[in-house]
Amino acid sequence: MGIVITAAATAAHTDPATPASAVDLAARAARSCLDGARVSPSGVGVLVNVGVYREHNTFEPAVSALVQKEVGINLDYLADPQPAAGFSFDLMNGACGVLSAVQAAQSLLATGTTERLLITAADVHPGGDAARDPDYPYADLGGALLLERAADPGTGFGPVRHYGADRPTDIEGYLDLDTMGSGGRSRITVRRPPGHETRTGELAAAAVASYAEEFGLDLTRTLLIGPRVPLAADLHGAGDLHGAGDLRGAGAPGEAGGAGGAGEAHTAAPILGYLRALDGGARPADHDGILFVTAGAGPSAACASYRPQGW
Repeated sequence: MGIVITAAATAAHTDPATPASAVDLAARAARSCLDGARVSPSGVGVLVNVGVYREHNTFEPAVSALVQKEVGINLDYLADPQPAAGFSFDLMNGACGVLSAVQAAQSLLATGTTERLLITAADVHPGGDAARDPDYPYADLGGALLLERAADPGTGFGPVRHYGADRPTDIEGYLDLDTMGSGGRSRITVRRPPGHETRTGELAAAAVASYAEEFGLDLTRTLLIGPRVPLAADLHGAGDLHGAGDLRGAGAPGEAGGAGGAGEAHTAAPILGYLRALDGGARPADHDGILFVTAGAGPSAACASYRPQGW
């Protein structure tokens, strides 16, 4: 039995007249994802939200509960006891959040806890518009993945592995309470010193090499979906790298216009990379599967192989 991606979607903030909302972007991506799979919200048993940056720096209540309400996922177990009340929770692991949620989903789906699990990821500038802050590196962007069990054990996700580096992190996002003042709810400090992309790329490349060795992956026949870092150059003979990349002037899949303001995808990057890699629906020649790789603060990285149905 494999755990497969039934549908995926993204949602971008494109209206500068209204403030960006992580709840709204995650909910829009979730609804688009469910529509694409022709699944009603009542068909989702568990929702896992992995976004980090939120409007007004909201941390309570759990953003997942707010997204669940917006999407309308089994809100009243007394009025609608079937199939079951929906359960949602936040899982925060930065750029590696989606793969951490996949790891949780493998256990929940394998044990029959739920038939379908929805992962949402959205980040927005706490001030409401990332495009107005040139020092903030991320785009206002949301994404969603719908996961289900598949009868074919040869399809779906392989094991998820997490990796670290023996050095302090050089990527940080935090609330600087000493300087927040009265405008603290609309500010965030993100520190990424020069050279961080190279160091992140080195960690991601080491993670891919370790994963490939552990599970016998032929990287020349593997489609890599990775972060916006110089990764491919560190992997001799590896297949093409399909990443989310920099979103300046680019449109997100399924969206009209821009992709959420200046900057790059953060927690939704694996979802955007997946959609871009499979854009057009054609299987890349001589590729047997996909390898998701993420890397970010910690420093941490994660990898998970994936074989779509029909490959």
